[in-house]
Amino acid sequence: MKASLFRRGINLWPPFLFSGIHVTHLGDDYRHARVELRMRPWNRNYVGTHFGGSLFAMTDPFWMLLVLQSIGRDHLVWDRAGSIDFIKPGRGTVHASFDLTDEVLDQLRRDSAGGDKVLRWFETDVVDGDGEVVARVRKQLYVRLKKDRRGRD
Repeated sequence: MKASLFRRGINLWPPFLFSGIHVTHLGDDYRHARVELRMRPWNRNYVGTHFGGSLFAMTDPFWMLLVLQSIGRDHLVWDRAGSIDFIKPGRGTVHASFDLTDEVLDQLRRDSAGGDKVLRWFETDVVDGDGEVVARVRKQLYVRLKKDRRGRD
């Protein structure tokens, strides 16, 4: 699917649309994404800062999406684990960027070439308008060749 069409669709996806999450950029080659979370009355917590679940949600699908679209159809890619560390209260509009390099893709292909699963951690900072880190999110992906590509059933 063309990245521009996917970006429009995901911005209309109810979990993002109603949370104030907006994909501002998705590279045509699915190697870069930029996402922002706008402060809204319905995504504030009790003390008036960004709800932690919204901070995690804004980052949740992107490493899997970028790797899945870039590594090739002969690989399975799944989210396996995730964690978030809250560094400071988030206010206003916050954003996160994701950049997938050729080196990471090449390493994933090499490590999974024999049919073994590969578990790799990716890290993303959620930053505020001043560039200060609000939260650090870690996502672990599971990557492996599809069974029919390994010559086995």
